[in-house]
Amino acid sequence: MRTGSEPTTARSALRARLWLSVWGLVWALAGTVAFALAGRPGWAIACGVLWLIVTVDLSMVLRHIRQGPHYQPGPDIPPYRPPEHRV
Repeated sequence: MRTGSEPTTARSALRARLWLSVWGLVWALAGTVAFALAGRPGWAIACGVLWLIVTVDLSMVLRHIRQGPHYQPGPDIPPYRPPEHRV
C-alpha cells in the first residue's frame, strides 16, 4: 500500500552500495595505475578523480551502516507509518 511519503521514507540498500563502492574503488585504482604506467595522464587523472569520489561515497556508506537502525532498519521496522484509515 502506498502512502505518498515514499520519497522521504525510502531506504537504501547500504550493503549493496558498500560492495558496489568497493568494486568501483578497485577498478578506479587499477585504471589510475594502468593509465599512469601507459603514459596517459588525462585518463589517469580522470580515474583518480573517480577514485576520490568512490572513496567519499564508501566512507558515507560505512558511516550510515555504523549509525545503525536509524539509517538501515531491520525487517521488523516498517518503512513508513501505516495510514490511520483504510478507504
